[in-house]
Amino acid sequence: MLQRDYILEIVGQFVDGVSEALRRALGGEAGACEDVESQVAELLELDRATALSLAPDSLVTMMVLSGMGDTVAAYVCYALDRLSRVYEARGEGDLAGLRRLQARAVAESFDCDPAMVPAELSSLDAELFS
Repeated sequence: MLQRDYILEIVGQFVDGVSEALRRALGGEAGACEDVESQVAELLELDRATALSLAPDSLVTMMVLSGMGDTVAAYVCYALDRLSRVYEARGEGDLAGLRRLQARAVAESFDCDPAMVPAELSSLDAELFS
């Protein structure tokens, strides 16, 4: 029960943090994309610079080693995919490509569909990405 409560709490914090950061990122605020990345890294209990510089397969390996990969994969996949769209819109093709590849690797490794939006993020997705 405690582990379930802990997971619900960190997922809730992630949803709140990534929602706010994605709104700011789409508004063009400097540093907001890095805030989304920080939310992903924090969810994975990794340093942002390390986590988001990893090759896609290495990111998946770190998620597996964390023991929480299955639980948070859909959220990580969503955040990385949407972040890739923001970077693409900003003309930052290299970062967009890396985030897209990371999202795809997470999706393939944890059998989650990047097109499926986690329920807690569905209204955000409809608001920002439809």
